[in-house]
Amino acid sequence: MTDSDTTLALSTPPDDIDTVQDFVQRVLEPHPDIVDIDRFAFETALVELASNVIQHAAAGTGITCVLSIHADDHELSARISDTGTAGAVTLSGPVLPDDLAESGRELALIQMLVDSVHFERVGDRNVWTISRARHPLP
Repeated sequence: MTDSDTTLALSTPPDDIDTVQDFVQRVLEPHPDIVDIDRFAFETALVELASNVIQHAAAGTGITCVLSIHADDHELSARISDTGTAGAVTLSGPVLPDDLAESGRELALIQMLVDSVHFERVGDRNVWTISRARHPLP
């Protein structure tokens, strides 16, 4: 597999999570050498992250995002940069809230599916990066 970098710029609205999911599938489709569990875990984590960004960072006003995906022989990684409001994000490990909580599972799920999750506020943008090491084909 050769290195590939792909970037999508989107604005919500009109773009939504379906736009993100279609993009992720389109980027990963030409790479049949990605083990199914890696593909599933990475895609699920990235779609969950994008959904979380669209839902929470937009604060009802809409946002602009730039999503970049990188795939090489060793790792799958993504970066989402958005114009959403600054949030109080704490990444302390994948801890699920109690059973009665109505939210708070998304970040824990994302952390369980990938090897690293990083968040920082850079200027007027929120920047998220995730990565997952790839397993060799059987």
